[in-house]
Amino acid sequence: MKKKILCTIMSISMAASMLAGCGSESGAGDDGNDAPVSDEGSSSDEGASDEGTSADGESSADEGETSDDPYAAYEGAAISVAAIETAYGSEMWQKVVDAFTAETGIEVELTTDKNLEDVIGPSMQGGEYPDLIHLATGREAGLTEQFIKDNMIADITDVLSMTVPGETVTVSDKIADGFTSTSLTNPYGDGKTYLAPMFYSPCGLFYNAGLLEQKGWDVPSTWDEMWELGDKAKEEGIYLFTYPTTGYFDTFLYALMYAAGGPDFFDRATHYEEGIWETPEAQTCFDIIAKLASYTNPITPAQANDQDFTQNQQLVLDNKAIFMPNGTWIVGEMAEAPREEGFQWGMTALPAVKSDGDKYSYTWFEQAWIPSGAENQDAAKLFAAFLYSDKACDIFAESGAIQPVVDIADKLEGDNVMFYSIYDNGVKPAMGNFAAFDAIPGVEVRTAFLDPVNSLVSGDLTEDEWIANVISASDQMRENLK
Repeated sequence: MKKKILCTIMSISMAASMLAGCGSESGAGDDGNDAPVSDEGSSSDEGASDEGTSADGESSADEGETSDDPYAAYEGAAISVAAIETAYGSEMWQKVVDAFTAETGIEVELTTDKNLEDVIGPSMQGGEYPDLIHLATGREAGLTEQFIKDNMIADITDVLSMTVPGETVTVSDKIADGFTSTSLTNPYGDGKTYLAPMFYSPCGLFYNAGLLEQKGWDVPSTWDEMWELGDKAKEEGIYLFTYPTTGYFDTFLYALMYAAGGPDFFDRATHYEEGIWETPEAQTCFDIIAKLASYTNPITPAQANDQDFTQNQQLVLDNKAIFMPNGTWIVGEMAEAPREEGFQWGMTALPAVKSDGDKYSYTWFEQAWIPSGAENQDAAKLFAAFLYSDKACDIFAESGAIQPVVDIADKLEGDNVMFYSIYDNGVKPAMGNFAAFDAIPGVEVRTAFLDPVNSLVSGDLTEDEWIANVISASDQMRENLK
């Protein structure tokens, strides 16, 4: 096991050094099997024993004694937390850490960085793991995905029944419905939760509402209307579409799959059912993306990387493209960027496939998790529970990071009111991602399904070639399912 961990970390470290992560993590995933914590990788915190600590952090003192301090068992404990710094910034994490220490007395060593994989990779290679990591799936370095594939993430199902520090309710009482029953949090399909849902964002097509108002153009409700708008815009030298990087096509593809065939098709496709990519529903998805490629600003692929992606986003602010797939973080990420006069953010779900069809907006969220090799897992779970406290949620919300907790929308204002009310207007939420599979050299969800979009736009790949590659990759993924 130790040899396996070291080999995995070495490969992650090498990949991370070559692939700097994007400041805003796009979705979900690319973007598992039962992964019980091994004896080697699970040791309790200093001052906390398995016999003396209950699931919600309360201590059961020896010989019938009780303590008024629910965190007495953690006296002297300390944990390390590593969190990706995105458009939300890092200050919020320090505030949350300080609030947690004030509540529990547990000290926290915090590490934040925009390229977190590069920072924590070397120490993990040496066998030293952060006790909790906030790093979503879908990043180019693929660190989280690698830990999932190698069964190196601890089971945190018990966190759901823990009492939120400083409150009287449990974590499961706080988290909104659906967020702990998707493949993003339960990657192995074994009924257990391994990744905690964090900062969620309705994803869809973002655009300049001021431009459409100025031109008298309506937001398309179907793909046929989308193509009509693309033709109108082309006559005025404006492209219909762009995208930051191909990674942003994960949320786009997932919502499109729901729109084309509903939840049943999505579930079958994301589990690589034999023949699924040769169905009419799949063909609809391929056809729409291939046609959209022909309406995409041709400069997009050259800038679709982690260094230049904001230049593609700038195309929308400069009225050189109308729509781009993105999440609510885009507002903060481009807050200081120049823009055309009258610019106003707009967001819409993906158009319906048919006039009477459903429209979907993918709900993307980040994840926090505990490495199975972390030394202080009990205290780390307590910190995970605190992330859903009113104190933590308010701190995060001040920076625009919205936790998936019940009634959080009531506290929002500004553009977020529009973004997070998208599901109040008949749009359906889409959640989930591709099922995890054992590592296959050269085969990844992103490289098979998403990255080829660059080549579709440039004309270096045909739709039929792409479909053939997807079928081949999906067959291998199915044979190596966790």
